[in-house]
Amino acid sequence: MSYEVGRSRVNLMSAPTTSRTTAHSPVRQPARRGAGGAARLDWRLRFALLSVVWGFSFLLIKVGTEAFAPFQVALGRVFFGALALLVVLLVRREPLPRGRRTWGHLAVAALLLNTVPFSLFAYAEQSIPSSLAGICNATSPLWGMALSLVALSEDRPTRRRFAGLGIGFLGVLTVLGAWQGFAGVDAKGTALALLASLSYPIGWIYVRRTLAGTPGSPVALTGAQLMVSTVQLAAVSALFTPAPAGFPLWPTLAVVALGALGTGMALQIQYGLVSEIGPTTAQMVTYFIPVIATTAGVLVLGEQLHWNTPVGAAVILAGAALTQSRSAPRKAA
Repeated sequence: MSYEVGRSRVNLMSAPTTSRTTAHSPVRQPARRGAGGAARLDWRLRFALLSVVWGFSFLLIKVGTEAFAPFQVALGRVFFGALALLVVLLVRREPLPRGRRTWGHLAVAALLLNTVPFSLFAYAEQSIPSSLAGICNATSPLWGMALSLVALSEDRPTRRRFAGLGIGFLGVLTVLGAWQGFAGVDAKGTALALLASLSYPIGWIYVRRTLAGTPGSPVALTGAQLMVSTVQLAAVSALFTPAPAGFPLWPTLAVVALGALGTGMALQIQYGLVSEIGPTTAQMVTYFIPVIATTAGVLVLGEQLHWNTPVGAAVILAGAALTQSRSAPRKAA
């Protein structure tokens, strides 16, 4: 189960619930080898690749919505993502999870972590720049911290984390230009993007309470989740959107890449990073995504960039970093 801040996307069923890194250090361990015996890329290169793939996802959403309805963009995303993971499962000969209870929880997780946020981001990018959507996505850790204080008793509030929450939302106000009455900002599109970011931590909390410790590999569980989301979005698209009039080359390629690379391949990279360097370091990808999303939007799509956007994004990321930090335990006398 992953999030897209970002999905960082940290697997909640394979990663420990604490913020400690694993005992296996990539510096001390020899290069790991894949199924074919070839050495895997250094984790830093895979980390950089993951940042770029997820950062460009918002650009791909924007291109996809030029020819397809938002529900259809989200449908293509989960369909090609599920297809990529199913191919991996087939190669590894791993089964899908079993049990009605597990699939029932996966259906709710698919709704909260895929169907709803993917659709909301696609709708949002019809009226806001992809760079702004990427920055709104970076607020997920802030929403998650606020919700965890209520829903997760083991997450103790600290002054540092409360300060991070306040700083982060100050950054949101800076991005939106609150001092000038939010002039020039599409309120509806921005609200949809922020709601999409809020949907992720709600889903994470649900997964943590219901699916933690469920038998099955992370790839199998997430592949099943994407399959359920595909069914959900196929039904919604059939009911509320007409069939596409055509399949233009670039929007179609954007949707395929968004699913196969931005969801399928990216999750594979994420799983490897979490197992190799631990969830704490792996989730640092969160702080690179809005930078890459903004750069891609400006350079590739020609989106305008005002001073308050990068400044506000930096404030948001600083606040998010504080909310994820934890005080070191006091040493015994």
